Amino acid sequence: MEVIATIVAVVLAAPLVLMTATFAIEVIAGLRATPTARDGAIDVPETVIVMPAHDEATIIAATLTRLLPELPPTHRVLVVADNCDDDTADIAERAGAGVLRRNDPTRRGKGYALAHARDHLAAAPPAVVMVLDADGATDRESLVAMARAAATRPVQAVNLLSPDLAAAPMVQVSNFAFVIKNLIRQRGLWRLAGRVNLTGTGMAFPWPVFRDAGLATADIVEDLALGLELARRGQLPGFAADATVWSAASSAEGTLKQRTRWEGGFLATSRTRALPAIGAALRAGDLRGLWAGLSLAVPPLTLLLLLDAAGLMLLALLALAGASAWPAVLLATLLLLSLVALAVAWARVGRPFLSGAAAARLPLYILWKIPLYLGLARKRPTSWLRAGR
Repeated sequence: MEVIATIVAVVLAAPLVLMTATFAIEVIAGLRATPTARDGAIDVPETVIVMPAHDEATIIAATLTRLLPELPPTHRVLVVADNCDDDTADIAERAGAGVLRRNDPTRRGKGYALAHARDHLAAAPPAVVMVLDADGATDRESLVAMARAAATRPVQAVNLLSPDLAAAPMVQVSNFAFVIKNLIRQRGLWRLAGRVNLTGTGMAFPWPVFRDAGLATADIVEDLALGLELARRGQLPGFAADATVWSAASSAEGTLKQRTRWEGGFLATSRTRALPAIGAALRAGDLRGLWAGLSLAVPPLTLLLLLDAAGLMLLALLALAGASAWPAVLLATLLLLSLVALAVAWARVGRPFLSGAAAARLPLYILWKIPLYLGLARKRPTSWLRAGR
């Protein structure tokens, strides 16, 4: 009986140990800032910033008012008003941006909007195509850095939510989780795998890569899927660590809606692509590709913590039934290491995003997310959702 209980404990603990170890190592690797590589001797390539916009009349003017004065002389903005029922297109034109109108109710989604822009640009293509969301903000130095980096390979800038310590605690915790995903873990992935994930806004491509990319898709995490497809072709997305793109933080309701979209899409992509990527890397002896596959297998932070907590409880029960305690001890150690790494990340870069008082409510945030995961277990979101502004 004890042998059987130990075997069950090992089988239960193995995937949790692997995912938690991957998360901890990646966070630790990302704690140190990535050296920047600004080179003023390199010409800034001609760049078109494509901005997909679906019913963004309430914010598009403010976005363009911030962005247009920051444009280098080599850059211009092209707004794709996609299946809009409001006057997004007219407002964008009055603000001074180029505008494309797209109406196709049967093919909805950001991927189709990007493909529409690509078809329009094909007659006179720029050197670089950059993608910014309709609520995005950045600065001239970041635009220049992204354009230069994307002259030779696809790249992703640091994509963060604007910090707001006056926001609801659940929003602050979610914004900090965004910092872990899009800054700390991206740094770690870049160091360990030589590539990063595309995150939808602040990504840039050489024209030949953008021209040949599989954009016309309704995938709700089209950015993640696109980065994985480019990596499969050998066009590994690089990390433009000296460029930052900011998006507006949302309300608690909007945050939950957007996390539902992203996490549902991520989990679906992870289930279908992580194991094949790991297997392919093992067959090829590609250690960096192996790490990228392992990283893709790690669930979102809150879900990982929930799984570890549930796993530890089951392992404790198995230990009481006679199983070895080592699987539980190993998992608990890795979980503690992960929490320490998160605390260090908060101390170094997370304070503007998460107050100490809000951090103390992390257990409530985890409970807040449980209905989300129960909903995802029943039905994966399939539409192009945007957070409430």
